[in-house]
Amino acid sequence: MAMDAGTLIIGACQTGVQLAASLRELGDTSPITLVGEEPHAPYQRPPLSKELHGGTIDVAALSLRTADWYRGQDISLITGERIVHLERDNDGGAATSAGGRTFRFSRLALATGAAVRRLPLEGAELAGVHYLRDASDAARLAADLAAARDVVVIGGGFIGLEVAAGARAAGKRVTVLEAAPRLVGRAVAEETSEYFRAAHQRRGTLVVLDAQITRLAGTGGQVAGVELADGTQVSADVVLIGVGVVPRTELAEQLGLAVENGIEVDEHGLCSDGRTVAAGDCANLPNPYVRGSGGRVRMESVPHALEHAKTAAAALLGRREPYRMLPWFWSDQGDIKLQIAGLSAGFDQTVLRGDPEADKFSLLYYREGKIIAADCVNSAADFMAVRNALARGQDIPAAAAADVGARLKQLTREPAVA
Repeated sequence: MAMDAGTLIIGACQTGVQLAASLRELGDTSPITLVGEEPHAPYQRPPLSKELHGGTIDVAALSLRTADWYRGQDISLITGERIVHLERDNDGGAATSAGGRTFRFSRLALATGAAVRRLPLEGAELAGVHYLRDASDAARLAADLAAARDVVVIGGGFIGLEVAAGARAAGKRVTVLEAAPRLVGRAVAEETSEYFRAAHQRRGTLVVLDAQITRLAGTGGQVAGVELADGTQVSADVVLIGVGVVPRTELAEQLGLAVENGIEVDEHGLCSDGRTVAAGDCANLPNPYVRGSGGRVRMESVPHALEHAKTAAAALLGRREPYRMLPWFWSDQGDIKLQIAGLSAGFDQTVLRGDPEADKFSLLYYREGKIIAADCVNSAADFMAVRNALARGQDIPAAAAADVGARLKQLTREPAVA
């Protein structure tokens, strides 16, 4: 009988670490190998866009687990190895790294994450032009920000706005250029988008919407500005390009797995071959939110990474546990803390509580009379009330929620039964 080569997890990230931990918690005693291409042990990524302004990044302080934990769990952590080839056989398969190492496996988990979306801009190769995805990116950006005067952020998503807020707080002149007609348009409704535009501008950041960029201009190999289609020149010592990410599916494609905006998995985290699992940012899955609008989704958040990894680990061990979760997200932009509960896609009504100009409000989303999500800005009590209600299948009537003097927690009730 062939020796059990154990589980190979490709992706030493939050998803990969949780997958390995869950296997052990479920009683798996076979070998586990966790392989990542970065030189660092797995670390937290969310702080990277928020802790850039001391000139350095302390990756060790962001580590998810200690070296003793990996040893104690009998998990082989391999860093600095990028897997470039996968092949399957009856016993499992083998993975080969760019450095020529081979890793045999009986079970395979893909936690390959996502890569930054790159813009084909003239001047993108200039010094001072950055993307932000990993700790090395963050270290280079932090070093350049320390000496910068003018900072331009291309892309008005959450990462871009977090970096913009930090740069502004550090005394930089900051401009945000967004190609769309509003900020974070794919994640929130117009009311929340308009709040972020106004809030960042009140704090001194110039926000330009419908911005069409023609090129990045430089002097002596160093970026000096951004040129817009209308002829405007925006000065820049540092440019951060933050226009989203694309799921990393190349290894899944080598195995012939179904791929469409990520690696397609079923509700258990299983890929189209029925034996490989994929989890986290790289996975395209049936909407796990019971109040969602159906279809398939790909989510990028720490809570999803952790919970989806648990489902995938169970599937590797033959346990079919449907993935169900209440999605929630957050973004810290200086003194602005946004917390989102649920998914607002398909909403047909909104209720505003509070005053956006006072930087404290909540926008509640409804579909067919039932609450489905909320954007909460500096409103932790509202966020917790909505999150708890959604998790329990409860409702918060729209008419009552409009009364800002009422506590949402006290308005929560069981939904009407037809």
